[in-house]
Amino acid sequence: MARARAYVFIGIFLLASVYARAQRRRDPKNEFSGSIGHFFISDHHIPGLSFDNVLTTGPGFTFGVSYGRRLWGNDLASFTAEFPVFFNLEEGVNLKTNLVPGDYSAYFLAPSLRVNLFPKTYISPWISVGGGFGHFAASPKLEFGGTNPGITSKNSGVGQFGAGIDAPIFKSFSLRGEVRDCYSAAPPLNVDLGVSRQHNLFIGGGLVFHF
Repeated sequence: MARARAYVFIGIFLLASVYARAQRRRDPKNEFSGSIGHFFISDHHIPGLSFDNVLTTGPGFTFGVSYGRRLWGNDLASFTAEFPVFFNLEEGVNLKTNLVPGDYSAYFLAPSLRVNLFPKTYISPWISVGGGFGHFAASPKLEFGGTNPGITSKNSGVGQFGAGIDAPIFKSFSLRGEVRDCYSAAPPLNVDLGVSRQHNLFIGGGLVFHF
């Protein structure tokens, strides 16, 4: 009888181990994502110019990558530490007067906390909040030719606020649509923009790999 009980306990232990392994495979804690989209930035009215004083930009082609690690979760919600980086490769700049660089590039790194609602359903909405670091690099040439006389490099603190949806499509992959605002200092454009900070609104989408 004692031997039979031992066999039963061993069998239960083995089944529990197999089940736990299967659960871990179906419920990974790590993710890597990639997105493509555009940054959208509001126009600026330049003080001191009597006419044609509106500075416009982009939209600049942008791609983002992110690593995430789930900290806690259940059927209702999950909390993920994520480390998104966005690269704005070329943001065009336009002003009728030849004062500004022709374009600039930027990147933003903003470690954040993301909260997903209903993470195990077919559509999971989420919000993300965090902050970090940004860098601008302006063109050495002015928009209509000539050397840029101003500074061409600038660092900035960044606040990140985002929202989106995740939708699983195949095994370890999900689709992601997202809107994120990287709130940074104004870029170095040689003119008074009338503001010290600006909203860099990223709209894009991509894939998430869970592992």
